[in-house]
Amino acid sequence: MSFLAKEAAHVEGFAPELAVVTTGGGKELEEPLAVRPTSETVVNHMFAQWIRSRRDLPLMINQWCNVMRWEMRTRPFVRTSEFLWQEGHTAHATADEATATAREFVGLYARFAREVAALPVIVGRKSRAESFAGANVTFTIEAMMGDGRALQAGTSHDLGSNFAKAFGTRFAGGDGAGAGAPSPSQGQGDGASSPASTTLSYVHQSSWGVSTRMVGGVVMAHGDDGGARLPPALAPVQVVIIPIFKKGSDPAAVVSAAHALAAACAAAGVRAKVDADADKTPGWKYAHWEVKGVPLRAEVGPRDLEAGACAVTRRDLPRGAGKVEGGLPLDPPAFAAGAQALLGEVQASLMAQATAFRDGRIVNVTSYEELKAAVAGGLWARGPWAGTDADEARVKEETGATLRCFPFPDEEAGNGGGTGTCFMTGAAGGEVAVFARSY
Repeated sequence: MSFLAKEAAHVEGFAPELAVVTTGGGKELEEPLAVRPTSETVVNHMFAQWIRSRRDLPLMINQWCNVMRWEMRTRPFVRTSEFLWQEGHTAHATADEATATAREFVGLYARFAREVAALPVIVGRKSRAESFAGANVTFTIEAMMGDGRALQAGTSHDLGSNFAKAFGTRFAGGDGAGAGAPSPSQGQGDGASSPASTTLSYVHQSSWGVSTRMVGGVVMAHGDDGGARLPPALAPVQVVIIPIFKKGSDPAAVVSAAHALAAACAAAGVRAKVDADADKTPGWKYAHWEVKGVPLRAEVGPRDLEAGACAVTRRDLPRGAGKVEGGLPLDPPAFAAGAQALLGEVQASLMAQATAFRDGRIVNVTSYEELKAAVAGGLWARGPWAGTDADEARVKEETGATLRCFPFPDEEAGNGGGTGTCFMTGAAGGEVAVFARSY
């Protein structure tokens, strides 16, 4: 708890979410332990010992770890008491480097969301009220779910020198910004020493992360009443091949053909699986793999062996519309090539569907009344904003919507609201803001 308390905004922001241990082994602990809410303070304790001079910078680390947040209302994947995430932390000599790194990694998350998860996220800057506790500014990727709510799918933070000042994380060889009086060892860890004339500078930092919330985002953005619909770039199984057995036919020949197709797929870099379970009917298997969201399903039976082609169904299209005309050839290399082409189409299709859905549910507003009507209708509201923190809090209290982000200038989906007069206050000079109810 003493670590968290060193950065005032950080501990204040996280206090409601902490899981705190006060006893261990039947004895009261000398100091309460906060169970891993996030790692900025722990990392800075070590950075202060590792960093000595400018030659140690930039220092960049990444970890995968479990996090504990005390959530009163949980949702699978999206908001849980414990979750797994990837978390990065960096230290730099200049503020510009830290800001650039924070922008770089929110851009990396956006590329992953768009190119792999087929989520058309909006990238932008969080408001002061919605920023990470202890950060100068937070950048975010915002995704629209199938019910119209927003999901914060990943964030990066420009921490400035806030945590460095709290933990004395300094380096020699900088410009001395914010260093105060020269110090031979402050912030350098036990046993460190430097010339008395050396001025120490605070490092500038960034942190960033995505979590298993991304899994929930993929399911809720693409899923339908039949289950999940996984983008091929993300799907662990891209093609499921189901042998169809008929009385009086040779099941071994069908299974052998199915495995030959799977082997050709593997050689071509396509992740394929043969479901030859004889205890389950073909109908059961169709439903099973549909729920799991496998992008392509191929069916191989005795008649297909005779015809030299098999039926193939796409998961991205509605039932009845997913049948691929003509199927795919049973020649293994030709099958694998055809599957690759179809997977590319499915990936593009899911992205196009999600983009059209999102764009059709974002409306431009020119007044607070229009915002309230949009939010009440389950839409996202977009428009010029120059309001105060109090104005933002009023919107949240009265509508349940939060300011999701100020989209970056090159974000097409975020800039249709234009700039100019604030729809809330009438003040000039507003920047585009997006409001929505969220998870």
